[in-house]
Amino acid sequence: MANVFISHRKADGEQAEKLGTELRKAGHEVWFDEWKIDVGDSIVKRVDEGLEGLNYLVLCYSEHGMSAWVNREWMSVLARQLSGHKVKILPVLLTAGKRPAILADIKYADFTQDWSKGLSDLLRAIK
Repeated sequence: MANVFISHRKADGEQAEKLGTELRKAGHEVWFDEWKIDVGDSIVKRVDEGLEGLNYLVLCYSEHGMSAWVNREWMSVLARQLSGHKVKILPVLLTAGKRPAILADIKYADFTQDWSKGLSDLLRAIK
């Protein structure tokens, strides 16, 4: 199964964690900050380790916008992708929100109207 990193704002943490749980149930290895970063850990080191071995970055966005951390995560993955690494960004719309312009041409999984359909679309994209 695939290694999946969930990139999200703290404001979207509950939905992002639910998504991570669903991906785990489907058999994927999921990197979710609350599950992978313990008290005393270097946050930067743990995030870097999570980004290093991933196949997919699930980029959660919503009406809360993007944080500096989220921007750093998806931009680093995009740079790796453009350098020839086999990694893919999978945008996920949790609530009304705007994607970064550079990702506007990438189809996203829409969780705003129907969670089950959004999840089904996302799982189909993760191979």
